[in-house]
Amino acid sequence: MKYLLLSSRILYSAIFLLAAPGHFNAGTIGFAASKGVPMAQVLVPLSGIFMIGGALSVALGYKIKIGALLLVLFLVPTTFLLHNFWTISDPIARQMDMASFMKNISLIGAALMIMYFGAGPLSLDKRLAKA
Repeated sequence: MKYLLLSSRILYSAIFLLAAPGHFNAGTIGFAASKGVPMAQVLVPLSGIFMIGGALSVALGYKIKIGALLLVLFLVPTTFLLHNFWTISDPIARQMDMASFMKNISLIGAALMIMYFGAGPLSLDKRLAKA
């Protein structure tokens, strides 16, 4: 079972690690600005840093509660600012944005569970506590 938790942490982190590099390019920054994100030139790259730091923390099980908190701090504003499906009139676009919104809500829930339960037995936190 301990390998199941390690695998879960790695799989959970993958979405953030794969998406984070996009937060340093003009297209993503422009998209966020078009959705009304203030200071997108600063906040979008900062969100990429939160994603990388949080995902590595969770995957490695190092300072995992802080890492999960970084992901929550990224996800909450992103979910409500960029995936506000209730403002979209086109039914297809609305459905797509609602799916992204609900995905992010579930990612927030998982991050909160990680904050509560911690890293588990196969983690740097556990290894460092033994040393």
